[in-house]
Amino acid sequence: MYCIVDIETTGNGIKGNKITEIAIFKFDGKHIIEEFTSLVNPECEIPPFITGLTGIDNDTVRNAPRLQEISEDILRITKDCIFVAHSVNFDYNVIKNELDQIGISFIRKKLCTVRLSRDVFPGYRSYSLGKLCTSLAIPLENRHRARGDAHATVLLFSKILSTTGIETTLAKFLNARSQEATLPPSLPKTQYVRLPQKPGVYHFKNDKGEVIYIGKAKNIKKRVLSHFYDKSEKEIKMCRATQGIDFELSGNELIALLMENHAIKKLFPLYNRAQKRKIPGIAIFSYEDRDGIVHLAFSKANSIPRPLTTLYSLTESREFLEQICAKFKLCAKYCHLQDGVSQCDHFRLGPCDGICCGQEEIKEYNSKVFKAIDYITAARENFIIKEKGRSSEEDALVVVRDGLYYGYGFIPKDLQISSIEDVMAYVTPQKETLEARRLIHSYAIKNQNNLLQLG
Repeated sequence: MYCIVDIETTGNGIKGNKITEIAIFKFDGKHIIEEFTSLVNPECEIPPFITGLTGIDNDTVRNAPRLQEISEDILRITKDCIFVAHSVNFDYNVIKNELDQIGISFIRKKLCTVRLSRDVFPGYRSYSLGKLCTSLAIPLENRHRARGDAHATVLLFSKILSTTGIETTLAKFLNARSQEATLPPSLPKTQYVRLPQKPGVYHFKNDKGEVIYIGKAKNIKKRVLSHFYDKSEKEIKMCRATQGIDFELSGNELIALLMENHAIKKLFPLYNRAQKRKIPGIAIFSYEDRDGIVHLAFSKANSIPRPLTTLYSLTESREFLEQICAKFKLCAKYCHLQDGVSQCDHFRLGPCDGICCGQEEIKEYNSKVFKAIDYITAARENFIIKEKGRSSEEDALVVVRDGLYYGYGFIPKDLQISSIEDVMAYVTPQKETLEARRLIHSYAIKNQNNLLQLG
């Protein structure tokens, strides 16, 4: 026995979504046995755009029963039935969440008519209920109302059940191990099946082929599946919009992270948030004032064309300059660690040798600053990180030149490396970002054995 369900909601996300109308048809595969349809008072305001779509406004549901008042009807008619809906995870999860909130457990087996239709009626450009009904000559009345959409889904499901070999198809879809009920409704299972269990990046794409999310993983297939199990509002919306998945192998986690960072900055996918912002970092730089005194200072990196070095935060930059001041006996005022003072008196560093009060020669002070600059820039290095490649025949590498991230690539295992020039033909140049520098810096500290220092 089946129960074909459709709901209309307030549209306030998955967890904030409230049902405004519900229709359930109990169906034995040939005939409708019972019907339950009701408006529902969501006990909250209905947004105007939802009213424009469904015609249901606040007055329509003002005197309608609350979900708690009809919960027994929902439980009774769906008992011992397979829950069927078009994009089943949406309807099922909203109903389950609402019942959970009033202390009622709701667990039913599920079938999705979007996924079933893709399997038994392949080749259509769209599997939305409206377009599918048009393609299959199924009458659809009162679109975007629960009873009209649910009844059309009954007719669609009846057509599905009449196809050859449907028993095998239903058994496959109802098998808990098949993952059919877990996959997004518009994603062909073949797209998921072909995903590798290896490190790399993956791209979720919508119906227009646009990348809407980019992720990285040690195991691409396992990580992608975790998105489909995630019941957060963002994940459910993203998965419902996903109609294709691309991937690129990296061989290891570091290059996967660098690939992900580069792709997000380039494509700005809709559902990526964490790395969209371009964080400029904090640049350490030098300049000479009117009196000929050389200053060390720090500012946002995007305003400094040639920094001495770039750090990750204001706090880190101040601490770095404090260390430089102490090491080379510089003035806190002229390192911009104290502003608005005539003479330095830093609480940790104490007074300097007197440049700020005329007791030290400018030439003498500047020579100390130049030594500090040499010390800072000497930290720039040329090195290669060697990591596991995408296959047993290759190694992966990350190239750093003059302290800056240059790019990554893959080389034959038997390639002899004596200088950076030996590998440049294999390297894909990348734009350095603060995130990329952080990733490499963190990796280099923890994996010294994988670093090949080069001149």
